[in-house]
Amino acid sequence: MASLAQWVAGARPRTLPAATAPVIVGTAAAAAIGESDLALAVLALVVALSLQIGVNYANDYSDGIRGTDEERVGPVRLVGQRLADPENVKLMAFAFFGCGALAGLALVALAQTWVLIPLGALAILAAWRYTGGDNPYGYRGLGEIYVFVFFGLMATLGTQYTQAHEITVAGVLGAVAAGSLSSAILVANNLRDIPTDVESGKRTLAVRLGDDGTRVLYLALVGVAAVCTLAMAIWHVFAPVALLGFLVLLPGIRAITGGATGRALVPAIGTTGLALLAWSVLLAYPLAR
Repeated sequence: MASLAQWVAGARPRTLPAATAPVIVGTAAAAAIGESDLALAVLALVVALSLQIGVNYANDYSDGIRGTDEERVGPVRLVGQRLADPENVKLMAFAFFGCGALAGLALVALAQTWVLIPLGALAILAAWRYTGGDNPYGYRGLGEIYVFVFFGLMATLGTQYTQAHEITVAGVLGAVAAGSLSSAILVANNLRDIPTDVESGKRTLAVRLGDDGTRVLYLALVGVAAVCTLAMAIWHVFAPVALLGFLVLLPGIRAITGGATGRALVPAIGTTGLALLAWSVLLAYPLAR
Protein backbone atom coordinates (compact mmCIF):
# COMPACT_ATOMS: atom_id res chain seq x y z
CA MET A 1 0.00 0.00 0.00
CA ALA A 2 1.52 3.30 -1.11
CA SER A 3 1.79 6.06 1.48
CA LEU A 4 0.35 9.52 0.97
CA ALA A 5 3.86 10.86 0.35
CA GLN A 6 4.40 8.23 -2.36
CA TRP A 7 1.08 9.11 -4.02
CA VAL A 8 2.11 12.77 -4.02
CA ALA A 9 5.51 11.87 -5.45
CA GLY A 10 3.76 9.74 -8.08
CA ALA A 11 1.91 12.87 -9.23
CA ARG A 12 5.38 14.24 -10.15
CA PRO A 13 5.11 17.77 -8.68
CA ARG A 14 8.19 18.91 -10.61
CA THR A 15 6.15 18.76 -13.83
CA LEU A 16 3.38 21.06 -12.57
CA PRO A 17 5.02 24.29 -13.83
CA ALA A 18 4.25 22.95 -17.31
CA ALA A 19 0.55 23.24 -16.43
CA THR A 20 0.75 26.47 -14.44
CA ALA A 21 2.90 28.64 -16.72
CA PRO A 22 0.62 28.57 -19.81
CA VAL A 23 -2.34 29.73 -17.72
CA ILE A 24 -0.28 32.59 -16.30
CA VAL A 25 0.88 33.64 -19.77
CA GLY A 26 -2.57 33.28 -21.34
CA THR A 27 -4.13 35.37 -18.58
CA ALA A 28 -1.42 38.01 -18.95
CA ALA A 29 -2.01 38.11 -22.73
CA ALA A 30 -5.71 38.69 -22.07
CA ALA A 31 -4.89 41.39 -19.50
CA ALA A 32 -2.68 43.11 -22.06
CA ILE A 33 -5.83 43.95 -24.02
CA GLY A 34 -7.89 44.68 -20.90
CA GLU A 35 -9.85 41.43 -20.86
CA SER A 36 -8.50 39.31 -17.97
CA ASP A 37 -10.83 37.45 -15.61
CA LEU A 38 -9.39 35.96 -12.42
CA ALA A 39 -12.24 33.49 -11.87
CA LEU A 40 -11.86 32.07 -15.38
CA ALA A 41 -8.08 31.95 -14.89
CA VAL A 42 -8.52 29.85 -11.73
CA LEU A 43 -10.80 27.43 -13.59
CA ALA A 44 -8.27 27.19 -16.42
CA LEU A 45 -5.57 26.43 -13.87
CA VAL A 46 -7.69 23.65 -12.34
CA VAL A 47 -8.14 22.15 -15.81
CA ALA A 48 -4.43 22.32 -16.62
CA LEU A 49 -3.25 20.93 -13.28
CA SER A 50 -5.84 18.13 -13.35
CA LEU A 51 -4.77 17.03 -16.82
CA GLN A 52 -1.08 17.21 -15.89
CA ILE A 53 -1.52 15.10 -12.77
CA GLY A 54 -3.87 12.77 -14.62
CA VAL A 55 -1.38 12.14 -17.41
CA ASN A 56 1.38 11.57 -14.84
CA TYR A 57 -0.64 8.84 -13.13
CA ALA A 58 -1.70 7.45 -16.51
CA ASN A 59 1.94 7.22 -17.58
CA ASP A 60 2.83 5.55 -14.28
CA TYR A 61 0.09 2.97 -14.86
CA SER A 62 0.76 2.30 -18.55
CA ASP A 63 4.56 2.19 -18.29
CA GLY A 64 4.29 0.10 -15.14
CA ILE A 65 2.11 -2.64 -16.60
CA ARG A 66 4.35 -2.78 -19.67
CA GLY A 67 7.43 -3.23 -17.48
CA THR A 68 9.22 -0.16 -18.83
CA ASP A 69 9.49 1.48 -15.38
CA GLU A 70 11.22 -1.32 -13.52
CA GLU A 71 14.78 0.01 -13.88
CA ARG A 72 14.10 3.76 -13.97
CA VAL A 73 15.96 6.47 -12.11
CA GLY A 74 14.18 9.58 -10.94
CA PRO A 75 10.75 9.99 -9.33
CA VAL A 76 8.64 7.34 -7.63
CA ARG A 77 6.96 4.81 -9.92
CA LEU A 78 3.90 3.54 -8.10
CA VAL A 79 3.25 0.59 -10.41
CA GLY A 80 6.80 -0.09 -11.61
CA GLN A 81 8.07 -0.26 -8.02
CA ARG A 82 4.99 -2.24 -6.94
CA LEU A 83 4.02 0.40 -4.38
CA ALA A 84 0.37 0.58 -5.44
CA ASP A 85 -2.18 -1.60 -7.18
CA PRO A 86 -2.17 -0.76 -10.92
CA GLU A 87 -5.96 -0.44 -11.03
CA ASN A 88 -5.86 2.12 -8.22
CA VAL A 89 -3.30 4.18 -10.13
CA LYS A 90 -5.46 3.96 -13.24
CA LEU A 91 -8.48 5.03 -11.21
CA MET A 92 -6.54 8.01 -9.86
CA ALA A 93 -5.61 9.04 -13.41
CA PHE A 94 -9.23 8.99 -14.54
CA ALA A 95 -10.35 10.78 -11.39
CA PHE A 96 -8.10 13.71 -12.31
CA PHE A 97 -9.21 13.54 -15.95
CA GLY A 98 -12.78 13.73 -14.68
CA CYS A 99 -11.96 16.70 -12.47
CA GLY A 100 -10.35 18.45 -15.43
CA ALA A 101 -13.38 17.71 -17.62
CA LEU A 102 -15.84 19.14 -15.07
CA ALA A 103 -13.73 22.26 -14.55
CA GLY A 104 -13.41 22.61 -18.32
CA LEU A 105 -17.17 22.42 -18.81
CA ALA A 106 -17.65 25.09 -16.16
CA LEU A 107 -15.00 27.24 -17.84
CA VAL A 108 -16.50 27.11 -21.33
CA ALA A 109 -20.02 27.60 -19.95
CA LEU A 110 -19.07 30.74 -18.03
CA ALA A 111 -16.95 32.06 -20.89
CA GLN A 112 -19.46 31.01 -23.56
CA THR A 113 -16.67 29.45 -25.59
CA TRP A 114 -18.39 26.18 -26.51
CA VAL A 115 -16.04 25.64 -29.45
CA LEU A 116 -13.38 24.56 -26.96
CA ILE A 117 -15.32 21.45 -25.81
CA PRO A 118 -14.07 19.19 -28.65
CA LEU A 119 -10.53 20.44 -28.05
CA GLY A 120 -10.82 19.64 -24.36
CA ALA A 121 -12.09 16.14 -25.11
CA LEU A 122 -9.19 15.65 -27.52
CA ALA A 123 -6.75 16.78 -24.82
CA ILE A 124 -8.05 14.13 -22.40
CA LEU A 125 -7.94 11.42 -25.07
CA ALA A 126 -4.40 12.45 -26.02
CA ALA A 127 -3.36 12.41 -22.35
CA TRP A 128 -4.43 8.78 -22.04
CA ARG A 129 -3.05 7.70 -25.42
CA TYR A 130 0.38 9.16 -24.63
CA THR A 131 1.50 5.87 -23.09
CA GLY A 132 -1.85 4.06 -22.88
CA GLY A 133 -3.70 1.89 -25.38
CA ASP A 134 -2.42 -0.54 -27.98
CA ASN A 135 -0.21 1.88 -29.89
CA PRO A 136 0.78 4.79 -27.61
CA TYR A 137 2.30 7.71 -29.48
CA GLY A 138 4.75 8.39 -26.64
CA TYR A 139 6.46 5.14 -27.64
CA ARG A 140 6.79 6.42 -31.21
CA GLY A 141 8.68 9.62 -30.51
CA LEU A 142 5.68 11.96 -30.57
CA GLY A 143 5.55 12.92 -26.90
CA GLU A 144 7.22 16.29 -27.39
CA ILE A 145 4.65 17.24 -30.02
CA TYR A 146 1.85 16.40 -27.58
CA VAL A 147 3.41 18.58 -24.88
CA PHE A 148 4.01 21.47 -27.29
CA VAL A 149 0.46 21.41 -28.63
CA PHE A 150 -1.51 20.75 -25.46
CA PHE A 151 0.67 22.31 -22.73
CA GLY A 152 1.86 25.13 -24.97
CA LEU A 153 -0.48 26.24 -27.71
CA MET A 154 -3.80 24.94 -26.42
CA ALA A 155 -3.33 25.75 -22.73
CA THR A 156 -2.02 29.27 -23.34
CA LEU A 157 -4.30 30.30 -26.18
CA GLY A 158 -7.30 28.52 -24.65
CA THR A 159 -6.78 30.51 -21.47
CA GLN A 160 -6.55 33.77 -23.40
CA TYR A 161 -9.55 32.96 -25.59
CA THR A 162 -11.87 32.12 -22.70
CA GLN A 163 -11.11 35.48 -21.12
CA ALA A 164 -10.68 37.78 -24.12
CA HIS A 165 -12.60 35.93 -26.88
CA GLU A 166 -9.68 36.62 -29.17
CA ILE A 167 -6.09 35.56 -29.74
CA THR A 168 -3.27 38.08 -30.06
CA VAL A 169 0.26 37.99 -31.44
CA ALA A 170 1.63 38.25 -27.90
CA GLY A 171 -0.52 35.26 -26.93
CA VAL A 172 0.79 33.17 -29.83
CA LEU A 173 4.41 34.04 -29.06
CA GLY A 174 3.86 33.25 -25.39
CA ALA A 175 2.21 29.96 -26.32
CA VAL A 176 5.13 28.91 -28.54
CA ALA A 177 7.63 29.85 -25.83
CA ALA A 178 5.66 28.01 -23.12
CA GLY A 179 5.32 24.96 -25.35
CA SER A 180 9.02 24.96 -26.14
CA LEU A 181 10.09 25.11 -22.49
CA SER A 182 7.50 22.49 -21.50
CA SER A 183 8.82 20.22 -24.25
CA ALA A 184 12.35 20.85 -22.99
CA ILE A 185 11.33 19.34 -19.64
CA LEU A 186 10.26 16.15 -21.41
CA VAL A 187 13.39 16.14 -23.58
CA ALA A 188 15.61 16.30 -20.48
CA ASN A 189 13.55 13.54 -18.86
CA ASN A 190 13.79 11.30 -21.92
CA LEU A 191 17.51 12.01 -22.29
CA ARG A 192 17.98 10.60 -18.80
CA ASP A 193 15.89 7.53 -19.69
CA ILE A 194 17.55 6.65 -23.02
CA PRO A 195 19.36 3.52 -21.71
CA THR A 196 16.27 2.01 -20.04
CA ASP A 197 13.96 3.03 -22.90
CA VAL A 198 16.24 1.30 -25.40
CA GLU A 199 16.15 -1.90 -23.34
CA SER A 200 12.34 -1.82 -23.01
CA GLY A 201 11.71 -0.95 -26.66
CA LYS A 202 10.27 2.50 -25.93
CA ARG A 203 11.18 4.54 -29.01
CA THR A 204 11.00 8.07 -27.63
CA LEU A 205 12.29 11.00 -29.65
CA ALA A 206 15.42 10.94 -27.48
CA VAL A 207 16.04 7.32 -28.41
CA ARG A 208 15.56 8.14 -32.08
CA LEU A 209 17.85 11.19 -32.00
CA GLY A 210 20.47 9.65 -29.75
CA ASP A 211 22.33 11.29 -26.89
CA ASP A 212 24.00 14.11 -28.84
CA GLY A 213 20.94 14.93 -30.93
CA THR A 214 18.73 15.10 -27.86
CA ARG A 215 21.06 17.56 -26.15
CA VAL A 216 20.98 19.77 -29.26
CA LEU A 217 17.17 19.59 -29.29
CA TYR A 218 17.00 20.73 -25.67
CA LEU A 219 19.16 23.78 -26.41
CA ALA A 220 17.14 24.53 -29.56
CA LEU A 221 13.88 24.55 -27.60
CA VAL A 222 15.35 26.92 -25.02
CA GLY A 223 16.56 29.10 -27.89
CA VAL A 224 13.08 29.22 -29.46
CA ALA A 225 11.58 30.33 -26.14
CA ALA A 226 14.19 33.08 -25.82
CA VAL A 227 13.60 34.32 -29.37
CA CYS A 228 9.83 34.43 -28.82
CA THR A 229 10.35 36.42 -25.64
CA LEU A 230 12.52 38.92 -27.49
CA ALA A 231 9.96 39.09 -30.31
CA MET A 232 7.30 40.13 -27.81
CA ALA A 233 9.38 43.27 -27.23
CA ILE A 234 8.07 44.50 -30.61
CA TRP A 235 4.64 44.83 -29.02
CA HIS A 236 5.70 45.16 -25.38
CA VAL A 237 9.10 46.77 -24.93
CA PHE A 238 9.39 45.53 -21.35
CA ALA A 239 8.92 41.84 -22.19
CA PRO A 240 12.70 41.05 -22.24
CA VAL A 241 12.69 41.20 -18.42
CA ALA A 242 11.26 37.68 -18.65
CA LEU A 243 14.65 36.54 -19.97
CA LEU A 244 15.83 36.76 -16.36
CA GLY A 245 13.85 33.58 -15.81
CA PHE A 246 16.30 31.80 -18.07
CA LEU A 247 19.00 32.32 -15.44
CA VAL A 248 17.33 29.50 -13.50
CA LEU A 249 18.16 27.28 -16.47
CA LEU A 250 21.91 27.68 -16.15
CA PRO A 251 22.50 24.58 -13.93
CA GLY A 252 20.35 22.53 -16.28
CA ILE A 253 22.13 23.82 -19.36
CA ARG A 254 25.48 22.98 -17.76
CA ALA A 255 24.26 19.45 -17.09
CA ILE A 256 22.99 19.06 -20.65
CA THR A 257 26.09 20.50 -22.33
CA GLY A 258 28.45 18.83 -19.85
CA GLY A 259 27.40 15.33 -20.81
CA ALA A 260 25.59 14.45 -17.55
CA THR A 261 23.70 11.15 -17.60
CA GLY A 262 21.34 9.19 -15.36
CA ARG A 263 20.62 10.72 -11.97
CA ALA A 264 22.93 13.64 -12.76
CA LEU A 265 20.26 14.85 -15.20
CA VAL A 266 17.49 14.98 -12.57
CA PRO A 267 18.41 18.57 -11.53
CA ALA A 268 18.21 19.63 -15.17
CA ILE A 269 14.60 18.46 -15.31
CA GLY A 270 13.72 20.34 -12.13
CA THR A 271 15.49 23.57 -13.08
CA THR A 272 13.83 23.59 -16.50
CA GLY A 273 10.44 23.43 -14.81
CA LEU A 274 11.37 26.19 -12.36
CA ALA A 275 12.72 28.32 -15.22
CA LEU A 276 9.41 27.91 -17.08
CA LEU A 277 7.49 29.09 -14.02
CA ALA A 278 9.88 32.00 -13.34
CA TRP A 279 9.72 33.05 -16.99
CA SER A 280 5.92 33.07 -16.98
CA VAL A 281 5.68 35.12 -13.79
CA LEU A 282 8.30 37.63 -14.97
CA LEU A 283 6.50 37.93 -18.30
CA ALA A 284 3.04 38.28 -16.79
CA TYR A 285 3.57 41.50 -14.86
CA PRO A 286 4.93 43.66 -17.70
CA LEU A 287 2.64 42.06 -20.30
CA ALA A 288 -0.44 42.88 -18.22
CA ARG A 289 0.56 46.45 -17.33
